[in-house]
Amino acid sequence: MSPKKKIAAQDLKLDLLPGLIGYQLRLAQLAVFGDFAAQLKDYDVSPGRFGVLVLIAANPGMTQSLLAAATQLDRSTMVAVIDQLESRGLVERRASPTDRRSNALVLTAAGEKLLKQLKRRVKLHEARIAEAMTPEESATLVKLLGRIRSRIQSGAARRTSKK
Repeated sequence: MSPKKKIAAQDLKLDLLPGLIGYQLRLAQLAVFGDFAAQLKDYDVSPGRFGVLVLIAANPGMTQSLLAAATQLDRSTMVAVIDQLESRGLVERRASPTDRRSNALVLTAAGEKLLKQLKRRVKLHEARIAEAMTPEESATLVKLLGRIRSRIQSGAARRTSKK
């Protein structure tokens, strides 16, 4: 028996993978999240945490349950996310004025200041991503990705309701 030759990454056979939408989406997502992390490395904020801060800022007083639904996280995960943001002094839980069983979420002054800085960095990050496309292509990509997500989610809802 001859020893197996080591295969270099560039020589790896990918078969049908390069033509799969899901495969290309995953590779793009890894590249985008890597660039996002590099752009925000000084702030220790993940894309998910950034989204949470944006949603709270845009909807002051929203409940954790509503935020969990908007971010598609389960409620226990959302509790941990808010705990972490609260421990950093970025988010505050307040008694809901409409429901004593719920907390209303608001950004602190430090959270608002940080989000302003993050938004500037994220705009640079988005511009870097968009450099690969014309503005029309970028708008089309966003629209198509939304359509894929919507179609899959509505299909999953139909499958769940038939059980």
